[in-house]
Amino acid sequence: MNQYLKNLNKIEFVVTCACTGQCKHCSEGDHTSCGERIDPQIASDAVRKIGSAYDIKTVMAFGGEPLLYPDAVYAIMTTATELNIPKRQVITNGYFSKNTDKIRAVAEQLAACGVNDLLLSVDAFHQETIPLDVVKKFAAEATKCGITIRLQPAWLVSATNDNPYNKKTREILGSFADLGLSVGEGNVIFPEGNALKYLAEYFTDEFPENPYAEDPCDVRCVSFSPNGDVLGGNVYERDIMEIIKDYAPEKAI
Repeated sequence: MNQYLKNLNKIEFVVTCACTGQCKHCSEGDHTSCGERIDPQIASDAVRKIGSAYDIKTVMAFGGEPLLYPDAVYAIMTTATELNIPKRQVITNGYFSKNTDKIRAVAEQLAACGVNDLLLSVDAFHQETIPLDVVKKFAAEATKCGITIRLQPAWLVSATNDNPYNKKTREILGSFADLGLSVGEGNVIFPEGNALKYLAEYFTDEFPENPYAEDPCDVRCVSFSPNGDVLGGNVYERDIMEIIKDYAPEKAI
């Protein structure tokens, strides 16, 4: 076993960088060139191989907006379910279609493939460009299917800061009360991408450390980009287990 991945317990996929929102807090920037998406079969194969070799606790799919390519999400989560990986998460803004039948079908399929932790990104930033009524429709359909949903807001400065964006976020969260959804911790916006471009006035001169950065000498999470990049290699070009075997911190820079 590669010593740098001895504590590996999570697999995550950025299914696509394409997104239905244009959020000014997004660390990815403006999403102007985002045609790529992860290949469903390759992603599923990677989950099976890693999950068979490591004690994986969580598999996550996010984006961009991952449900623009639901077939990839289904493939990833079906395999995670077959391997009895406990937590099978999807992070979505809930806006991938306005069609009621499609919204219902996607919710039903997410339940069928084993998604058991749906994190719904709703806040002042998402709702500047994403219609709340459509998001609520998806949340209602997913709830009917028995999927556990947590609202996952993005907070500016901190969850307790009383800036105008946070005030709007609290109002939006309150509008979901009739669905009885729990509100997760969410995340505090990191000054990167659009956030640094549009919200710079809210950040101090000394930026905090990125809370999502991995220790390259103790990798706990294997993260796949839409183009197949992972751990300094590419899963479209080499088998994932060979990439893991050969990984060294200096190769991932």
